[in-house]
Amino acid sequence: MKIDNSLAAVVTGGASGLGRASAQALAAAGVKVAIFDISEEAGEAFAKEIGGVFCNVDITNEESVEAGFAKAREAHGQERIVVHCAIVAGGGKTVSFDKKTGGYKRTPTEQIAKSAEGIFTASYRIASIAALGMATADPLNEDGERGTIILTSSAAAEDGQIGQVAYGGGKGAVNAMVLPMARDLMDLGIRVNAIMPGTFATPPMLRVKEHAPEVYENLGKAVPFPRRLGNPEEFGSLVLELVRNIYFNGQCIRLDGAIRMPPK
Repeated sequence: MKIDNSLAAVVTGGASGLGRASAQALAAAGVKVAIFDISEEAGEAFAKEIGGVFCNVDITNEESVEAGFAKAREAHGQERIVVHCAIVAGGGKTVSFDKKTGGYKRTPTEQIAKSAEGIFTASYRIASIAALGMATADPLNEDGERGTIILTSSAAAEDGQIGQVAYGGGKGAVNAMVLPMARDLMDLGIRVNAIMPGTFATPPMLRVKEHAPEVYENLGKAVPFPRRLGNPEEFGSLVLELVRNIYFNGQCIRLDGAIRMPPK
């Protein structure tokens, strides 16, 4: 897909972290960007900075998401690029020792369900609503491409750590969705891929750096090469390549410096 100012994009979680880096990269390439986020102040400020539009969107709420797409399309026209980075998730070990009671407890099923909604179901919600809009748009090139959808998975989908049953399971479900969705949408010329980031210097990790610098340093040392956390800009760079290169379809791509973490 040729990237220029004729294209519109939606980036979820675009007010910070990987979403912000994706939105920045797309805007710098000339794309009109709509940011979906619940952080209104940060989102409004960043959208203004990149000449985009902010949409206050809760990815777990169907009406909120549909309203966000309507606002984005009113401002920029039909989006041809969707980058889904937003997430709502919980954590916890399957069974763990509770010091307060002196016994064992399990992570509540409701917490796992919340993560499933905030990771897998939300990914389907964003992708399917976008695809429905793209389906009737004019093709962009001789291949008949109408749009591209980039989901955010995680290295934890294949390499989940202790306490990541909800997160790793949700991201694994995202991976499992990519190929059948790409096949569902092949006749419409809509591509679907996922990026599987490793440990990146996003706001949660930067808080670790502030409060536990030695932990942050060790996280970087665990990466084979380069021996550091990923920069969000490196995620944004891959987003641009997945948009440009039409032969990327149905893929889940690790972006992790070759990290393969043993359980700890």
